[in-house]
Order: sequence, then C-alpha cells, then structure tokens
Amino acid sequence: MRFGVGFFNWFLPPKVCSLSRTVLISSQPHSPSTNMTEESTKMSTENLAMCTESANRSNEGKDRLVLKYIKAEPGAFAPTRATPRSAGYDLKSAVDTFVMAEGKSIVTTGLKIELPDGCYGRIAPRSGLAMNNFINVAAGVIDQDYRGIVKVILFNHSHLDFHIKKGDRIAQLICERIYYPDIEEVQDLPETARGEGGFGSSGTN
Repeated sequence: MRFGVGFFNWFLPPKVCSLSRTVLISSQPHSPSTNMTEESTKMSTENLAMCTESANRSNEGKDRLVLKYIKAEPGAFAPTRATPRSAGYDLKSAVDTFVMAEGKSIVTTGLKIELPDGCYGRIAPRSGLAMNNFINVAAGVIDQDYRGIVKVILFNHSHLDFHIKKGDRIAQLICERIYYPDIEEVQDLPETARGEGGFGSSGTN
C-alpha cells in the first residue's frame, strides 16, 4: 500500500492562500494513481512556493525601521552612515563656528527628526574628533517624541580653539531600543552578591 500525502494548509501563512488536504492511496506501485500522487505533490509544491512568495511580499515593510528627518534650517545636511553596518548616522554642522579652548559650544545640525517607535536617539562622539582634537559630546539623549532642532553640545578639552566648518561631521546619532517601565515603590530589594559595592568595588584587575 502506498500513501501520497500533499502539503497541509496549516503549514502556510494565514490569510495568504488555502490548500486543501490531499490524501491519495494506491495499492499498485506502478498504477495510474502513482502518477496522480506525483502530479498532486508537484502541484502542492508549486502552490506552496507561490504562497510563500506572496507571504513574503505581504510582510515586506512590516518590520522596517525608518529614521525620518527634515532639513529645517538652511545649510542642513542629511544624516549619513560611513558603511552599511555603521552603528551611527553622522551628523554635520549646518554652520561655521568655533569651540573655544577649554570651553563648550552648542552646534546646530539644522535637522528635525522622527525616531522609530521604541527607540531613542543617543548623540555620541566621533572617535576621530576625540582622539585628534580632544572634542567630546555631552548630554546626548533625544527622546522619541522630540520634534525640535537637533543640536550638539561639544566640549573642547584642548588648549586651542577648534574651528568647525559648515558640513563637518561633529557627532553621530545612534538609534537604541528603550523600555518604558512603570514605577513602583517597594519596601525591600532582593539581595545580590555585589550588594552596595559602588565606585571601584570590583577592582582594577
């Protein structure tokens, strides 16, 4: 006795297509029903491929994260990434300005942005500026619901004034996942091995 079993509809994406269950039974190994079984399997395979392709098309864009921006000021530049897998989007200065020696300056990018849902923006320093020019970034958090101009606070830790030209990359924007937990006051916290060990408690080696 040979059994030919087609693809079952519960293997397929919901609401994409429906394949009826097919069970063909043959008592003769080389009887005409064998051809029916092979034809049924071929049709089921083709249908499954078509349904899978349709499901992929219908799911396109559902998990796509988009960082939207507006050039809100003259001289603004689009955020860019150095490589497809760069963690941050480079932010460029929209103006010519200076960060005075051992001082700080707020530099505008001229951009307004909309971060993806579930993300906040972290403004991080660029390694080249930090290593070569002692320029660092401060207070770099952009809330998801912020719609104002993105500006960067730069600190100059050197003894020389630092000239920023329009279009210079001054920082990078990293989109990071964030959670919004509820707050609850409790009477006790669970004990841990570390306990209240704070600054320097874990040693240097």
